[in-house]
Amino acid sequence: MASTVTSNTTKTSRPGYGQLLRTPRAWTFLLPGFAARQPFAMLTISIVLLVQHTTGSYGAAGAVAAVTGVSMALFAPWSGRLADRHGQRAVLIPGILVHGAAGLTLTALALMGAPLWALFAAAVPTGASVPQIGPMVRARWGVRLKDSPLTSTAAAFESVTDELTFVLGPLVATALCTAVHPAAGLLTEAGLTLVGGLLFAAQRGSQPKVVPVALHARGERVSALSVPGVRVLIVTFLGIGSVFGGMQVSLAAFSESIGEPGLNGVLYGVFAAGNMLSGIVCGAIAWKVSPRRRLIIGYTALALVASALWTADSVVVLAALGLLVGMCIAPALITGYTLVDSLVPSGARTEAFTWLTGAVALGQAAAVTTAGQLEDRLWTGAGFLVPAAGTALALATLLALRTRLVGSPRSRTVARVVGHRVPVTVD
Repeated sequence: MASTVTSNTTKTSRPGYGQLLRTPRAWTFLLPGFAARQPFAMLTISIVLLVQHTTGSYGAAGAVAAVTGVSMALFAPWSGRLADRHGQRAVLIPGILVHGAAGLTLTALALMGAPLWALFAAAVPTGASVPQIGPMVRARWGVRLKDSPLTSTAAAFESVTDELTFVLGPLVATALCTAVHPAAGLLTEAGLTLVGGLLFAAQRGSQPKVVPVALHARGERVSALSVPGVRVLIVTFLGIGSVFGGMQVSLAAFSESIGEPGLNGVLYGVFAAGNMLSGIVCGAIAWKVSPRRRLIIGYTALALVASALWTADSVVVLAALGLLVGMCIAPALITGYTLVDSLVPSGARTEAFTWLTGAVALGQAAAVTTAGQLEDRLWTGAGFLVPAAGTALALATLLALRTRLVGSPRSRTVARVVGHRVPVTVD
């Protein structure tokens, strides 16, 4: 199967989405994977809207959402490691059940007016049990594609898929919370996670084989975090997370300040649509510029545009800036995930991708908390300072440590010694 994919892709100099989607058995995990990851885009905004409704504070709402994000960021790499060692299904099923129960508990506590500490306590298992569907889908792509040139196309495709969920998720969650009931978003998220996650877990044939432990040539365990380039990418993705978190809270506060709370989902959808569209373009281009240089150029553009968000004083201006910010995010995400393939030994790649996914969640959690406090204590729109600061700090780190983003032949050698090539992940 690997040879078939490779030989097909060598017939053209520009591997594209058509070839990618003709990969044997790809649809068996793509469709349930899309359904299973949809609730993730609803989680943070559903928590923010529910807790803000029951407490009247964006600061409290942001803090509860932040605890969820931090918990997910801390547990995501362990989830990836366990999936490598015991199989995705063995990790998914108990995690899905815990997530559903924790989400229902958090909803009930919020509606009962429970103290903030109780909401924090429920937020921890809610975040820790978030199914890592994106990394698992990317891992399955890695099994199917092996060393095919379609790997980078798959990374772009997964980024586009993620952003499509972030176009739909906030719109659905906001509509449910504002038109049905403040708890409807979180309840729907829990239900969709249960159904979609179980459907994805049922696809046993496409999941990667179990890897008891990833080893170096000398026989010691491999940790993705020990790779210097991965640590640089983690900081970079923290900055991207600050954009997601800052936008979610600040757009909600802006929409409420003008008396149009339902506009929040539309504005966030415009932002996510820009991300999705640029991701589609990135995957269709046969790049001649190195991934490291693309990351630096794209991230510089992201930091510059994000720095202008706080100046927006109308819906039109904010929508235009949000679109531009979204268009700058996808290239950075895609390029970062593509770099993992050259930086990390194959037996540690699933873990590496979950570190990056967790970094986005951690950056989002910190941004949600900080932006919520700024919106409560300063002026409407002050939360937009968070994406500006987060991307600026991450860009400074990226520029200072850019030499660590050069892959070494050793990662390829190790992959052959281990004899297993672990899947790729995107977010």
